[in-house]
Amino acid sequence: MLLMTLKPWLAISILFFFFISNVIGAFVGINIGTDVTNLPPASDVVALLKARQITHVRLFNADAHMLKALANTSIEVIIGVTNEEVLGIGESPSTAAAWVNRNVAAYMPGTNITAIAVGSEVLTAIPNAAPVLVPAMNYLHKALVASRLNNQVKVSTPQSMDVIAKAFPPSTATFNSSWNSTIFQILQFLRNTNSYYMLNAYPYYEYVHSDGIFPIEYALFQPLSAVKQIVDPNTLFHYVSMFDALVDATYNSIEALNFSDIPVVVTETGWPWAGGSNEPDATKENAETFNNNLIRRVSNDTGPPSQPKIPINTFIYEMFNEDKRPGPISERSWGVFSTNGSDVYTLGLGSSDSISDNSSTAFCVAKPGADENKLQDGINWACGQGRANCSAIQSGQPCYFPDTIQNHASYAYNDYYQRMHSLGGTCDFDGTATMTTQDPSKF
Repeated sequence: MLLMTLKPWLAISILFFFFISNVIGAFVGINIGTDVTNLPPASDVVALLKARQITHVRLFNADAHMLKALANTSIEVIIGVTNEEVLGIGESPSTAAAWVNRNVAAYMPGTNITAIAVGSEVLTAIPNAAPVLVPAMNYLHKALVASRLNNQVKVSTPQSMDVIAKAFPPSTATFNSSWNSTIFQILQFLRNTNSYYMLNAYPYYEYVHSDGIFPIEYALFQPLSAVKQIVDPNTLFHYVSMFDALVDATYNSIEALNFSDIPVVVTETGWPWAGGSNEPDATKENAETFNNNLIRRVSNDTGPPSQPKIPINTFIYEMFNEDKRPGPISERSWGVFSTNGSDVYTLGLGSSDSISDNSSTAFCVAKPGADENKLQDGINWACGQGRANCSAIQSGQPCYFPDTIQNHASYAYNDYYQRMHSLGGTCDFDGTATMTTQDPSKF
């Protein structure tokens, strides 16, 4: 790829991110890009990941601050070799060994690094590096073997759908013949090292470039009417979503080169929530619909029609809006979180942690629009003289995000109220608080 307002509690557990192992089934993780003007400190990013129960992340580079902050969290991490690094690593085993020692071995086992993504869409983004891509993968793997990390850390390389000549119908999909030699070598490497194919698949782009051939409902995982059903004429498989068709096209392209038993993991997918005047489909409504339906789709632990028993592990693109990226407005509008931890748009919520150890059916929260100076005074009193436990809203802690006075005040007010109302404590705080019967952690 060329390349949320969280209501009020970070302690919310979001349904769309699932704890996964190879035994349990599919997971939805998230990509973390760094072309962000006000990127939060790594400790705050990890606090947000933990609070949202996000258990799998992909880093586009081997960021030392993030790798340190991810230590002892059990979060599974894919780290990226940047496109700029591929050439040097592909030409020098010693450079590959140094990269592994510096960016992988140095952080394990504390940081749960599970894979190295070599470049990003190298074959289509920097085709001149294609001759050294597989050597780079081999050198990195050999360095992992030397460090005795090859069983824990797999090596692969994310590719876009552009390496597939024609994705529909999926049954006849094949890789672009100009890349056959390199892709054959990639698949050979993946099979020999028990790794997986990394796919960047964007129904948004496929829909936009389809010139109306496919209905938008198909791209958004929405039900199709009888006259709009998408059926592969060769297999008669019904494709209820473009996402499934893209994954199946990839499996069939792999099979066309006589490889099997290589799982496909979707390392990038998503939908932009804003765009320019010539990008009418990049809207919050569509982004919300796509990602919520994606989460439901992945969570059913099934594969696409041709591979129903292989769940589709998937990483949403992306955590924050990368506002430094060039190009159209949509290019800077993929993030699901704002940098203060709030949601860009509403996503399906699951079970939530209680906001204090003394919760009840009545809750004390900050009034919307209350004066921020008075709210800060209320926080200071509740967390001090009022003896509320405000540790959870400190920087780096589970309920720090969203980093707003309103959010922190609601937490402090309610913690105080739940502890003290039976002893005469009230919910007033100089007129800045109000009672509600709605659990704020479920807003």
